[in-house]
Amino acid sequence: MSKILKGTLIGVVAVALVAAGVGYYAIGPCLTNEQEEFVYVDADDNLDSVMNKVDEVAHPKTMMGFKALASHGKYGDRIRTGRYTIDPDMTMLQLFRNLRNHQQDPIKLVVPTTRTLADMAGRVTEKLMIDSLSLVQSISDSAVCAKFGLNHQTMPSLFIPNTYQVFWDMSVDDFLERMKKEHDNFWNADRLAKAKAHGLDPQQVATLASIVDSESAYDPEKPRIAGLYLNRLKMGMPLQSDPTVIFAVGDFTIRRVLNVHLNTNSPYNTYKNIGLPPGPIRIPSIAGLEAVLNAEKHGYLYMCAKEDFSGSHNFATTFAQHAANARRYTQALNQRGIMK
Repeated sequence: MSKILKGTLIGVVAVALVAAGVGYYAIGPCLTNEQEEFVYVDADDNLDSVMNKVDEVAHPKTMMGFKALASHGKYGDRIRTGRYTIDPDMTMLQLFRNLRNHQQDPIKLVVPTTRTLADMAGRVTEKLMIDSLSLVQSISDSAVCAKFGLNHQTMPSLFIPNTYQVFWDMSVDDFLERMKKEHDNFWNADRLAKAKAHGLDPQQVATLASIVDSESAYDPEKPRIAGLYLNRLKMGMPLQSDPTVIFAVGDFTIRRVLNVHLNTNSPYNTYKNIGLPPGPIRIPSIAGLEAVLNAEKHGYLYMCAKEDFSGSHNFATTFAQHAANARRYTQALNQRGIMK
């Protein structure tokens, strides 16, 4: 046998042995335990950083297979962002293929009802690749708001608090487009008809719902509160909602609204302005939105928090009844030493 042929055979055998070794390690289990793990690949990652992230959770032996696959499988040119699940029974070859082919699993994202858009942005971006500042800047941009037919004051009405399945690496634009889609799905023909029957559009429903939510966390009472405010709107009475004053002042630590607060000059102060404020004072809940759309019909015009601090309210049809309720609540505040 010639030296050339012999060398060639040795080379082929060597390559085959290496391939066999890589294959052996690649088809082995990824993990050393039975607990599900995740690899997060962001926009700043490169081949080395991805391998380091995999190495943090991978079995040492099968990690050799991943490194070989990544180095020779041209993965460095195909790195895709995402949150990739590693199941206990997954092989390293399967993980490699998922990373290379962008086969990620969706996450459950909770869009909460929060006091401000900045609060919402902070909460949702804890679960996403995007950062809160980028989202805040986008939803504060007048051009972005206008794209959805809104302005900065009505922008909170775009968001329907719920749990959604999304991909971790979605962009700010993707997130807002998804919220627009969910908003449009929520505002179906039936809900639009109910809003119109009250003389409201979806943004106005969201604004009133935000007030209802701020007045009570007790969902069964919300349709009654909504009915009270609708009565006031129809009669041209000021809403006189304390939460709108707190929003106008900008101090959410206020527990007792005083005359100094009531004198605040702001379009959100419903003691000084008749009608709805220019936009929601928080991102309203679905319960709040439904409460307005399905408001209870009654003759109540006044309400006051119950003196037992249960979170529910005493309702009244006359100011005299309301004054008596308010005195009891004021006495309870004084007894507890709540001055502001």
